[in-house]
Amino acid sequence: MNLFIRISFLFFSLSLFPQLVSLDEVTVSESKISLPFSQKYRSIEIISSEAIIESGARNIIDILQQVSGVDIRRRGSAGTQADLYIRGGGFDQTLLLIDGMKMDDIQTGHHTLNLLLPIHLVERIEIIKGPAARIFGQNAFNGAINIVTKKIIEDDDNQFEVFLGDVSYGSYEKFNFSINSKLTIKDNYSSLFTYSRNKSNGYRYNTDFSNEFLFFKSEIKTSKNPINILSGFTEKKFGANGFYASPSAVDQYEETQSSFFGITSILQRDNLLFKPKIYWRRSQDEYIYVRNNPSIYRNLHISNKIYFDFDFINFFESSNLNFGLNFSKSFISSNNLGKHERFTSTFYSDYTFRSNNKKFKFSPGFSISHFSDLSFHFFPGFDIGFDLNENLNLYANYGKTYRIPTYTDLYYTDRNTIGNPALDPEHAISNEIGVKFISDKIEISSSYFYRKSSNIIDYVKENDDEKWQATNIRNLNTNGFDFDLTLVFLKKNSINIAYNYLFDKSFVEEINFSRYSLNSLRHQLNTRLILKYSKKVSQSFIYKFGQRSNNTSHRVFDTNISYEISDGNYFFINVNNLFNESYYETNLVPMPGRNFLFGLMFYLD
Repeated sequence: MNLFIRISFLFFSLSLFPQLVSLDEVTVSESKISLPFSQKYRSIEIISSEAIIESGARNIIDILQQVSGVDIRRRGSAGTQADLYIRGGGFDQTLLLIDGMKMDDIQTGHHTLNLLLPIHLVERIEIIKGPAARIFGQNAFNGAINIVTKKIIEDDDNQFEVFLGDVSYGSYEKFNFSINSKLTIKDNYSSLFTYSRNKSNGYRYNTDFSNEFLFFKSEIKTSKNPINILSGFTEKKFGANGFYASPSAVDQYEETQSSFFGITSILQRDNLLFKPKIYWRRSQDEYIYVRNNPSIYRNLHISNKIYFDFDFINFFESSNLNFGLNFSKSFISSNNLGKHERFTSTFYSDYTFRSNNKKFKFSPGFSISHFSDLSFHFFPGFDIGFDLNENLNLYANYGKTYRIPTYTDLYYTDRNTIGNPALDPEHAISNEIGVKFISDKIEISSSYFYRKSSNIIDYVKENDDEKWQATNIRNLNTNGFDFDLTLVFLKKNSINIAYNYLFDKSFVEEINFSRYSLNSLRHQLNTRLILKYSKKVSQSFIYKFGQRSNNTSHRVFDTNISYEISDGNYFFINVNNLFNESYYETNLVPMPGRNFLFGLMFYLD
């Protein structure tokens, strides 16, 4: 607690920082991705708010499913429960951030996507594929996704406004609703508050859900530097038919709560930029094996994690230095996992050098992390980029990365499973080479990647009548390539074709039984066609094909028609799984057949 007080005092004393000096030549992003990792020289995809509108997607899960190399394995509809994978691997190996604040869940990666924002609040989504541990630390094993929220538009006068975000209705009595309020006090304060709810009776037995979300964002203006506050709360209640146990376990039920609260600022003096963050994430997960009889089996997990991030960027004439100190303290209390805590400290540094003609860029870096229960770990990496001309560039990168075990891996027990407190972190070495061509009408990118992973955690046993035991049993080599083409034609229409190939080769010690077999998307093809029939009417066509390592495959076709009522306000009709494909994404949970959704969407300016 003394550490918390000292760091808090440091943060709130930032108003003593000398008057800021603006740098016209420097573009500062709210994300750490855009500064240390260049979009030109890494496999990074930026989805703008305009692209989100054109896609016809109604939640972030739908958007991410249209991205090559990103595998969202849903259990049911509306993203009530979904696991996130990038370029294979496991659902615990991808880091999610909101405005640069980490949303990792210390209990289990099943809850990584619990805090997704309503789509009308999103300014852009930044997706980095490949290792990112030297900047983001633990759990950015295969990549990271940062959701950047919309800025609050300031008014010239004091103002309070209440307005809709969206309202929609569809199949399975699905109902979505959100309302927003905006408060502006001239030259002093601005804030945005959102409440949203979505619910459904479910598309089959025990798949109903009721989700609520609260979001608050504000900016306090001072004479020297602004202070930004970000907060959110999600509560989900849903039938979990076959979600975690065998498909015969049809009466499972789950309630989750996720909260976060953060305070950030950006300070600049001469060529030095300072970005402090203090934030907190809380998770609560209640799982009941038989919905109407909790006494048979029930788990309740409550976890908290407090973060202190101090990031610096020093700009020079032909280079810049990124470095920072990050601290976190985590706690968990569970009737199954017990009570545990962990303190983590990380130092990272990343130096970017650009040649005099700015055609060549070299960026080496490293991070050092210490875990109170897992000792020290060192992770270097580098990026290289070369511009052949103003449109065409080549790049390559190398990085070591890691994932520490979740508390579920370490301590979970039930009638069939036992955790392992002696687990080691997972490690990987990743390499990538790629090429990009960008012009006004066409964008093409392609890359080849290779990842060699060790100490991969699996659950194994020697005899059929034994319990599953969490063990560092598997080494895994993953290689693949991706191709992405976007073409704009007839001024406003566009087509995107994205393909990703992934091949895993597993090296496992001699064992009799393994719980988790690899089931990555070996072949993934996403196409998106956007046709603008007039200034106000447009339609999107989305085709998704996937074939997994076990040779199961699916073909799903979605379409959306939207009519712009006024600037930024749309009436829409969505038809999902138009051809009524029967398919699964994970754990033999069947996905919904043909379904529709219609309503109004109001995007923030």
